[in-house]
Amino acid sequence: MSELQQYVPVGLLILIVAGMAVGMVAVTALLGQKGKRNRTKDTPYECGKPEITDPHSRFSVKFYLVAMLFILFDIEIVFLYPWAVVFREMIQTMGVAILVEMVAFLGILVVGFIWVWKKGALDWNTRG
Repeated sequence: MSELQQYVPVGLLILIVAGMAVGMVAVTALLGQKGKRNRTKDTPYECGKPEITDPHSRFSVKFYLVAMLFILFDIEIVFLYPWAVVFREMIQTMGVAILVEMVAFLGILVVGFIWVWKKGALDWNTRG
């Protein structure tokens, strides 16, 4: 069996899936009912209520700052999972060093979190 023959099932699966996707869209376009559009149905709404403010209003920089900080700290915490999985095996080979390294890592995270908190990046009540 040549190397390229190993990819034949994958290629067939891609062709079948692409064919199904195109087929479903084509059948819907051909057989589906055309919707009647009017101005009332085309106006945007949220939770069944008409919009109160402009949908293109600007967000405060605080919103984006909190979002970036959440992503940053969330991604850093993800590093704890692989460490926890191999902790028992690594403690036998590395000893207490692996625990010290993780405590240092968490210490840096806590110091960063306290610094962000002191800078007021998590305070939504202040303007600016």
